[in-house]
Amino acid sequence: MKYDKIVEAIFIERPNRFIARVKIDGAEEVELVHVKNTGRCRELLLRGAEVILEDCIEKNPNRKTRYDLIAVKKNMIWVNIDSQAPNKVVKEWLMKQGDDCIKPEFNGRSVADSVVFL
Repeated sequence: MKYDKIVEAIFIERPNRFIARVKIDGAEEVELVHVKNTGRCRELLLRGAEVILEDCIEKNPNRKTRYDLIAVKKNMIWVNIDSQAPNKVVKEWLMKQGDDCIKPEFNGRSVADSVVFL
């Protein structure tokens, strides 16, 4: 799995579980970004922490925020907080195995997913 167009920033605050405020490249202006993890992350998302954002505006020009917050640096180690990443990584790995074990699932709602048959 690879992220496109990543940008480094400094975490300022997280007013709710979906949004964070960051400063990009030392700018004075504060940018609102989407947090891809609705968990608390209080031990990671501390004021002044280095974070990595993905610029997603080209993927969806109608987004409310330009960036997704995907990683934060804690004790000199980058921690991915994108809660969708593990499923994407496993799916990529399974598809590379050459097995036909991933089947698309659609139950009539707006959410499409996959089922793994072992």
